[in-house]
Amino acid sequence: MKIVIFGGTGMVGQGALRACLHDPEVQQVLCVVRSPGLSAHPKLREIVHQDFLDFSPIENELTGLDACLYCLGVTSAGLNEDDYSRVIYGFTIAAANSLLKANPRISFIFVSGQGADSTENGRTMWARVKGKTENALLAMPFRAACMFRPGFILPLDGIQSKTSSYRVLYQFSGPLLSLARKVLPNYITTTRELGQAMLAAAKYGAQKRVVETSEIAALLTSLRNR
Repeated sequence: MKIVIFGGTGMVGQGALRACLHDPEVQQVLCVVRSPGLSAHPKLREIVHQDFLDFSPIENELTGLDACLYCLGVTSAGLNEDDYSRVIYGFTIAAANSLLKANPRISFIFVSGQGADSTENGRTMWARVKGKTENALLAMPFRAACMFRPGFILPLDGIQSKTSSYRVLYQFSGPLLSLARKVLPNYITTTRELGQAMLAAAKYGAQKRVVETSEIAALLTSLRNR
């Protein structure tokens, strides 16, 4: 199986990358990045590309793929809707169109967010944009498409967030968050569990096209038991 990951240097992307590199059924992982820097691994190849609204210059390198794990995102804090939409919607759909052109039978797994607004009409800006992106992806002719909506994500395996404020939060509240996850499993997942669930959905498909935080663990278990 050959997989491409967008956002492989972020917290969620690191979890997805780790799951792929540890899976014997995954032969190669491509990571599309703006600057090199991922740790070397026999399965891993980086593709450095700057313009995430236009992937045509690298389309010939995005062939023979079975699935995309799309983990690229940005916090909405301090951004207006146009700037946030450019990254969340614009980058994602540009990548999806290029991948479909080169791989008509590809699966697309997208990391959205808990509370994404499928109506696209709610008051919360980030939720509208996420919902719009989900709707656009689900309308595209992928072999399979699955939208993951994680809530709070607890980093494991030495993974760290690229956002400094999040790193501080995790540093001082890690033990408390681990305890909270046992009490509130419907709202908290981990980078390990999310990465493995995304990969499982890419490998086996998923009955639900939108997966909420409360369903991630159950989905992972059911797909593993196939």
